[in-house]
Amino acid sequence: MAADEARCNLAATLANPESQVSLRDGATDLGEPPATLPTVGTNLTDLTLRKRKVTVRELGGCMGPIWHSYYSDCTSVIFMVDSANVQQVASSCIQLLSVLSAEPLRNASVLLLFNKTDLPCPMTLVEMKSLFRMDDIIASASQPITMLELSARSGQGLLEVLRWLDANVKE
Repeated sequence: MAADEARCNLAATLANPESQVSLRDGATDLGEPPATLPTVGTNLTDLTLRKRKVTVRELGGCMGPIWHSYYSDCTSVIFMVDSANVQQVASSCIQLLSVLSAEPLRNASVLLLFNKTDLPCPMTLVEMKSLFRMDDIIASASQPITMLELSARSGQGLLEVLRWLDANVKE
């Protein structure tokens, strides 16, 4: 499941055939990322990671009130935050805490992505960690949490996301 606060279709970006080849052969050039689109509703995308099929269900941030209905089939969580939208940080943090406290997700690996690092004034990872009080969240969460910076538009950070998926998605 991918919770998409940043309003871009991360799953489509990851499904780019160049991304799949890069994970298999170890190359670092992911090629040109596809155009990003807002996630409105839910999108299902199948990825192939080392000959293993992974289904990503991407949920738009506006669907937060019903995310819980998708938790039972979830083994890993990607939670994306728009690092360029300071006004949305508080609500993103509240949604993240809700996800982390959900009983069906207590054993799910969590990837927290701070997106839009390509914009002129995005908050740094240090600033976002401070605003989210990530040290406190990590100390109290039952799940392992990984944090990465990302630009879904430029492709920066996508290889790290693919590597995280490959290492953390359970069969």
